[in-house]
Amino acid sequence: MKKIFALLVLASVAQVSAAADAQGDASAAKNKVAMCIGCHGIPGYKATYPEVYRVPMLGGQSEKYIVAALTAYKKGERSHPSMVGIAKGLSDQDIADVAAYYAQQKSGVTMNKMNSLLVALLACVSMNVLAADAEAGKAAAAKYNCASCHGADFNSPIDPSYPKLAGQHADYLEHALVAYQRGAGAANGRGNAIMAGMAKPLSKTDIKNISAYLASLPGGLVSRK
Repeated sequence: MKKIFALLVLASVAQVSAAADAQGDASAAKNKVAMCIGCHGIPGYKATYPEVYRVPMLGGQSEKYIVAALTAYKKGERSHPSMVGIAKGLSDQDIADVAAYYAQQKSGVTMNKMNSLLVALLACVSMNVLAADAEAGKAAAAKYNCASCHGADFNSPIDPSYPKLAGQHADYLEHALVAYQRGAGAANGRGNAIMAGMAKPLSKTDIKNISAYLASLPGGLVSRK
């Protein structure tokens, strides 16, 4: 089993090698992220098609993970319609630049006062709503050994091409886990051998609780333009 898991990890990493070879330039991405800002630059913004959930925070996410995600959309391994359309128009260099742009953003980056207040309000509401499920989610995350890839604090994955999960929006995490259950061939699905195997056994309650737990954890992800 351990050998099979190791092979799956190596295969997953190899999938993004082409774009990863390009050296990202955050300053070069300033004119390339205009299409990203409309969703990812608005704190708490929700996607409205084909499912409603808050779009993921990208600021502070690892550079290699953003490359991996955009490459998966470009190849059709992730099938979200608008993201596929955007990713297909990006070169490997574009992807590397956009990844570098978001990876270098930290929580100390200046925001306008209105956005700061909105983020704080959303955090308070989310914590109150999710608190009841988070404790059960902690046990479920341990049962399914989620930390084996994403790190004990869920902010230090064992490979930089894996995402940081701590503090990410719970509804987005739910969407992502369901997408892995559907697989790449399904509408709004995702194809990844490791995550498909991890997500398949999860019940709807498991997904809800694990997502609530991960969202409740402190992390370095931020919503930025």
